[in-house]
Amino acid sequence: MIPGQRVPVRQLTAMARGRRRLRPRPTGHPAADCGAPPRWRELRRVLVVRPDNLGDVVMLTPALRALRRAAPTAHIDLLASPAGAAARQLLPDVDGMLVVSPSWQDASARPAGDATRVSWREQALVKMVATRDYDAMLVFTSARQSPWPAAHVGLLAGVGIRAVHSAEFGGAVATHWVTPPPEQTHQVDRCLHLLRALGVPDAGRELRLRVPPDAEATAAQALARAEVGVDQPFTVLAPGGSCSAKCYPADRFAAAARRVAEDGLPVLVTGSDSERELLARVAELAGHPDVRVLEPVSVPVLTAVVAAAGVVLCNNSGCMHLADAMRTPVVVAYAGTERLEEMRPRSAPAALLRRAVSCAPCRQFRCPYRQECLDVAPAELAFAALRLAVRGERAPVPAGEGSMP
Repeated sequence: MIPGQRVPVRQLTAMARGRRRLRPRPTGHPAADCGAPPRWRELRRVLVVRPDNLGDVVMLTPALRALRRAAPTAHIDLLASPAGAAARQLLPDVDGMLVVSPSWQDASARPAGDATRVSWREQALVKMVATRDYDAMLVFTSARQSPWPAAHVGLLAGVGIRAVHSAEFGGAVATHWVTPPPEQTHQVDRCLHLLRALGVPDAGRELRLRVPPDAEATAAQALARAEVGVDQPFTVLAPGGSCSAKCYPADRFAAAARRVAEDGLPVLVTGSDSERELLARVAELAGHPDVRVLEPVSVPVLTAVVAAAGVVLCNNSGCMHLADAMRTPVVVAYAGTERLEEMRPRSAPAALLRRAVSCAPCRQFRCPYRQECLDVAPAELAFAALRLAVRGERAPVPAGEGSMP
């Protein structure tokens, strides 16, 4: 601009706007990321909150390990759903368990008449937490979950330290409000991110579970009844999942199982007690003598079975994370409900099979379309399972390796 030259007001406004665009925008709310790190070694009792599914609890294990190192003398309890609490015996860094089904995790559409019952249940939860005299509450969530209901329980229960991840304002409900990492961050890394913001260093990001000796013995007995020895290569097929949107069709799983069995690798179809009908249907549709149902067993026993298997074939479900924790190769019919990078196995060789669709990630419980994201041929699953089983890879691999788009 020439000195003394008159510039129209609109041009000056545009120039000012241009200068403002060069300034970096603040990241996070001004009230977030302000709390001083707790003195972990002085804490007596800590409550970890993760009332999700089994897989979410398994992915929490690196954070539990880091927390245990930071607070070696503290009593650590986990507030979990019945599904997540099934892993209790596998968690060496947890001292106790609060098994609840909180309202903020209830996805069912309940009539208004249930409000009083829900209110009583939440008041009972507050009393349960209050009577245990916790010094700190750590609320772990996925990117689309709100931590504020759980933190409010801690506030009402008198828990002095209440730490959460959130991009939304929550007032004084939390004492430590941490700006979350990007939404596509892996769940393991998301949990560790919260702890790092609270002064807790990482203790490794690999999943680890401790299988009790009695679970290993029971697993050996279950395998013997299924006419499979612990030293014999076999496939574990888990066709179930937490919602129908994640589940590869039963007839296609049966076709994949038949192909695997025809190549000499017996297939044991397994799942929860509520999935007995599904397991029987898959085995029947497979129509091969080496595709058999493994009776429903507890989660610790299932983990021992997974550890003994040559390969696991499943949906994006808890069994995928059990395989990852036990370093067992795993082939996953991975629906478009979540991004691959949010939950993918990173310690075991893995093949994640799906089709790219415009509606992913949908976060749906039921697919409103035709599950085009799972339009994967059974032969592809069978080939991937046989390939990983023949390799016999059991050692941890770097993130991303051994995976198929």
